[in-house]
Amino acid sequence: MRILIVDDEPGMHDSYRRSFAPVGTGETAALSQMAAELFGDDEDAAEPASDDVPSFALTHCHQGLDAVAAVEAALASGEPYPVAFIDIRMPPGIDGRETARRIRLLDPEINLVIVTGFSDFSPLEITRVAGPADKIFYLSKPFEVAEVVQTATALGRRWQVDRELADARATLQRQVVRLEEQGLELAANESRAVHIATHDSLTDAPNRLAFQRALADRARRSGMFATAMIDLDRFKLVNDTLGHLAGDELIRELCGVLQATRPEGGMVARLGGDEFGLLFDTPGEEAAAMACERIVHACSGSRRIFGNSVQAGASVGLVVCGENSQRDVVDLMRRADLALNAAKRAGRGVVRLYDQGMDQSVRFRRRVENGLAQAVERDELALAYQPIVGRDALDIVGFEALLRWNTEEYGPMSPATFIPIAEESNLIHELGDWVLAKALEELARWPGQYVSVNFSPRQFRRHNFVGHVLETVQRAGMSPERLQIEITETAIFDDAERAADTLYRLRQMGFRIALDDFGTGYSSLYNIRKFALDALKIDRSFIDGMARERESAAIVHSIIHLGRSLGLGVIAEGVETEAQVALLRVAGATHLQGYHFSRPVPAAGARTMAMGRPFELVGEVSTGTHG
Repeated sequence: MRILIVDDEPGMHDSYRRSFAPVGTGETAALSQMAAELFGDDEDAAEPASDDVPSFALTHCHQGLDAVAAVEAALASGEPYPVAFIDIRMPPGIDGRETARRIRLLDPEINLVIVTGFSDFSPLEITRVAGPADKIFYLSKPFEVAEVVQTATALGRRWQVDRELADARATLQRQVVRLEEQGLELAANESRAVHIATHDSLTDAPNRLAFQRALADRARRSGMFATAMIDLDRFKLVNDTLGHLAGDELIRELCGVLQATRPEGGMVARLGGDEFGLLFDTPGEEAAAMACERIVHACSGSRRIFGNSVQAGASVGLVVCGENSQRDVVDLMRRADLALNAAKRAGRGVVRLYDQGMDQSVRFRRRVENGLAQAVERDELALAYQPIVGRDALDIVGFEALLRWNTEEYGPMSPATFIPIAEESNLIHELGDWVLAKALEELARWPGQYVSVNFSPRQFRRHNFVGHVLETVQRAGMSPERLQIEITETAIFDDAERAADTLYRLRQMGFRIALDDFGTGYSSLYNIRKFALDALKIDRSFIDGMARERESAAIVHSIIHLGRSLGLGVIAEGVETEAQVALLRVAGATHLQGYHFSRPVPAAGARTMAMGRPFELVGEVSTGTHG
């Protein structure tokens, strides 16, 4: 430990040398004797412990200016003094008070010990110029050896602790700043991802997902509103004759027209291709039809696109929803689309209001619903299994169970057709129970993989959902860790508090939880943090667009980054090419799933895969869909 001694008397410097001499020398016999008297006759106590008394390196200065220079040199070399002993009266030159003041200006952390027999200054005066008070101390001449050594030891250790605390605070502050920066980066990534996921890249208008969300929100509130589907007339001709760039420019220009002529408070969204959606409040059908007529008129006429004259126009299908009308989002869009088809058949450039005569599909839906009620009894249902592989070894770690229905009347029917119909009735519970029981029955035949089962929003909101799932798993003799529950954000959006409690209890019991179709719904950091999740599943639409669209690639990377930052697994669905596999592995997706590895296969095929046999031994389940 470095100690600075400032005194104009040579005899005092000799006293300091003897006081701070190494332990065990003849010069410290008096100190050893004093320690024995203080601590008793115990031989161990009489010998100062080398760990308790540090070694001292003394710098001797006879004048204050020399001491100030020594402190400045020590700071420059990176080896400052922890403690300085300063005589208060040192003629000629500067006195002890001025020495202490100048030293304090150079080194705010040094501990100053004022040593004096008589002082021209009071302690308060010295503290005013050389404080703070907790870093300035006083010893009287003549001093005891133990007093000097103990003071130097205590202050030196305190100085070291203060430095360590300062370093710790600085490190902590850097970590806090880093965490804040990471939080801002995550929030920015989320904001960008949400904007990309809910806006059209060509027009920057809201996209289909945003439109469906807005329509669902409006349907929950009272009052009359209108939903319209708008299709650009003769758009394909522009693409075919002038090229896709001209077609894109026409879409951008007419989107601006729609935005400018929409009813006040209305929403215009690009749903895809040359189709737009319009949502607005209205006092009645006549007013809604007039608003759409104005839009058709504004879109009609000749326009200059890249120097070429093109004839533009629009057709509109309209459905007005009253207080007692059906407010299902899918059904509203379907009815508006039926009205749009009628407008096109009427010669384009017109508005058609939906009526019951347009809806030939109602009878079809009823037939499907009736057929579903008997599908289990007729043994028309089956499960297909698509493998989920790990990122590193590309080994099969699990299978997603996918429901198939081979109808007697229509043949194989897509789940996208019959699941929404089942969801609208209590049939979804019967189908869900059958799927879960069948998947667990097959799971017992696999060596160790897990099975992933989709649960619809209505199933998830079922009374005693947790108890029902647990009872089914226990009855099958399976461990909860081998069942992954897949849900969408739609399932948890309506009642977030209840959903959070449900997911927490499922996780506590050992079930895996995966958030399906992430990036297409009400995605937010708040949701991910609030709900107990194990994995995020990236929707196949983003995977499919990775190689073609910068926006899709950005969404995929953002989701993977979010998942990894929060300690969640990320499962990429719809992987169909070697290039996608390579991109996703580099990006950090933890699991992959798609046609590149295997199409959905029957139970026997899944069993073959689970046992580690080649993919070629199993066949495709023909459904006409990706599951």
